[in-house]
Amino acid sequence: MKLKILPVVMAGGSGSRLWPMSRTHYPKQFLSLTGKSTMLQETLHRLEQVNHLPAYLICNEEHRFLVAEQLRSAKIDTGAIILEPVGRNTAPAIALAALKAVEEGEDPLLLVLAADHLIQDTKSFIESIEVAKHHAESGKLVTFGIVPTLPETGYGYIRRGSLTNNDELKAYVVDSFVEKPDLATAESYLACGNYYWNSGMFMFKASRFIEELNKFRPDILKATKKSLSGAAMDLDFIRIEKEAFVQCPDDSIDYAVMELTEDAVVVPLDAGWSDVGAWSSLWEVSKKDNNNNVIAGDVLVDDSYSCYINSPERLVAAVGLNDIVIVDTKDALLVAHRDKVQNVKNIVSELKLQERSEFLHHREVYRPWGRHDCLVQGERYIVKKVEVKPGKKTAKQIHFNRSEHWVVVSGTAKVYCGDQIHIVAENESMYIPVGTEHCFENPGKIPLEIIEVRTGSYLEEDDIIRTEENGEGY
Repeated sequence: MKLKILPVVMAGGSGSRLWPMSRTHYPKQFLSLTGKSTMLQETLHRLEQVNHLPAYLICNEEHRFLVAEQLRSAKIDTGAIILEPVGRNTAPAIALAALKAVEEGEDPLLLVLAADHLIQDTKSFIESIEVAKHHAESGKLVTFGIVPTLPETGYGYIRRGSLTNNDELKAYVVDSFVEKPDLATAESYLACGNYYWNSGMFMFKASRFIEELNKFRPDILKATKKSLSGAAMDLDFIRIEKEAFVQCPDDSIDYAVMELTEDAVVVPLDAGWSDVGAWSSLWEVSKKDNNNNVIAGDVLVDDSYSCYINSPERLVAAVGLNDIVIVDTKDALLVAHRDKVQNVKNIVSELKLQERSEFLHHREVYRPWGRHDCLVQGERYIVKKVEVKPGKKTAKQIHFNRSEHWVVVSGTAKVYCGDQIHIVAENESMYIPVGTEHCFENPGKIPLEIIEVRTGSYLEEDDIIRTEENGEGY
């Protein structure tokens, strides 16, 4: 019996290793790092040559509108977007997808993928999926092992055992999963030829994963069943029951199932794979100039070699540099030696400890209705550029310590101020006094752009009471 493939894309994670581009509220799966599409979009586009059911996406609750907007803009349909109220690692997340699929009356082959992996050779990737499909249909739990190209110490490894009994569909029994090695051990793995990098990608029947999870971790299965039984639809999202999921143990699929099952099979994958886990990884896989530099954005270089320089917003000039990473954003600049970029996590930890906004989000903040960007800030004022998508509206709200002055620079605004409604056209303005209920809407067909000037004694975002919710407020 030929089973249908159901992609399950893991789009959670907060992302810190590619700071300052990647932030807690805007991690790397939502960034365009190697092309015009984001990594999430590329993951789904990669499957266009595979006959599959509409994909399930699993993401953090705070990323839900980012996911929905990126799917909409790329014209990608999905079967479900499952929201995790808290992170509980990969085993519970995959269990939710498996249980949901069975609940829908299907027992498909789950193709579990990460939203933030780079695969350069799509043809080889599709061929490996076809090999994995055969073994998964027979009840095996398949993992994809990346053919190693160097003695990498940042990945776990899979040691292969004997070849399966189908020589044409090349796969191996999994002998063991191995933790991240030191350099000498990694070099021995590479020389041996029996080891693969652990990609974190899998394929198996939904029912088989549930069976094995029930065998080894019935506590995880019980908690995920309970959280899914209490799920509710919210727009395009499935909100699982929070309290039950909070009680679910935190464990990876490797520890919970794959290292314990007797039916694990590894399919070799040689497709230019990378998890883009650091700026040095991105340098390795990106197109380089004649001096081995990777340049993105507004950059000038002179007498510089083997650098990675990314500056989408303003001019960066580099002179006399070797093996340096420079990443410039609107509110943060990273300068690091290419061999030390793994230590970026130490900077992120310090930002978190100091409770700085650069840990959480960019200066430009995305909302379901659009986005806003802080242009300048003083002791008693903030100036922001606000963009509202056509047909979108902010939540009604009240501020008690600031007034706001809005100037429309493009489009037309429908402004709700107290019990009055005003139509504000280009080059017109609107004043919102302290303590007045207000919101704005874009009734037009083009984006609405507003310059907002806040003045008052307290200007932070928590000076707000929402009186009527509409998606997410300002």
